[in-house]
Amino acid sequence: MIELRCTVRNCKQPLEPGDSSLRCASGHNFDRAKEGYWNLTQPQDKKSSNPGDSDEAVLARRRWLERGLAAGLVESLREWTSTSSAAQNVLDLGCGEGSFGPALFPHAASSYCGIDLSRRAIKLAARGWPEATWVLANADRGLPIADGCIQQVVSLFGRRPVSEIERVLSVDGVCVVAIPGEEDLIELREQTQKSGHRRSRWEMVAEEMKAANLVLSQHKKWTQHVELKSDEIADALAMTYRAVRNSQQSRLKGVEQMNVTLAADLLLFCRGK
Repeated sequence: MIELRCTVRNCKQPLEPGDSSLRCASGHNFDRAKEGYWNLTQPQDKKSSNPGDSDEAVLARRRWLERGLAAGLVESLREWTSTSSAAQNVLDLGCGEGSFGPALFPHAASSYCGIDLSRRAIKLAARGWPEATWVLANADRGLPIADGCIQQVVSLFGRRPVSEIERVLSVDGVCVVAIPGEEDLIELREQTQKSGHRRSRWEMVAEEMKAANLVLSQHKKWTQHVELKSDEIADALAMTYRAVRNSQQSRLKGVEQMNVTLAADLLLFCRGK
């Protein structure tokens, strides 16, 4: 199990596992939820009664992945993740409902840790792959992970606390990042927002990571064209926060299917010399 550390303010001591709890030397105790995940959130993490992605977004993403619409993306990422072994610790930031973990690291359950702030997502993840470590925590406030103990950090369409990523990575560690490409869902954006702005963000992400001494090693683009039915279009909107306004959603009424572009920029980072 990856070494976790206490999230109580100003503590940060290692958490030692017991039968069904984690405890630090200062006596702070964290019980394991019945679904199998560790809840390391603190009161300051709960800006809302249901922090993290909405249940609607979580379930839409689960249905999307179950349909195999990210299979090509997973295959592209495996070039960078297939070298991971049970001896290499993997940290999945914003792991969501847990589909990417077993798809990318099927033989590394004992050294894999997924972190997310959505309770619904982390419950689904823990039920789906109970052999792995799942943590409910706010990564933006600090990763509950020991210094330098991670060989591979993965951030797939999630937030990137770059200074914390740099802290937890081992000397020879790498970080895999996926962000939406400029053509991603362009057809839906044109239809719902009456505009189709193409915004490339990977250069900005590379600069952010470079500021933390994480240097871009490889960059590749993934693109796929799919035909979506009405229910799949609704899920695409829900999980990416597109067309959240009623006025925008109404523009898709009566649309039974649509050819849509899926696109992502995939980035591999390593430590600078």
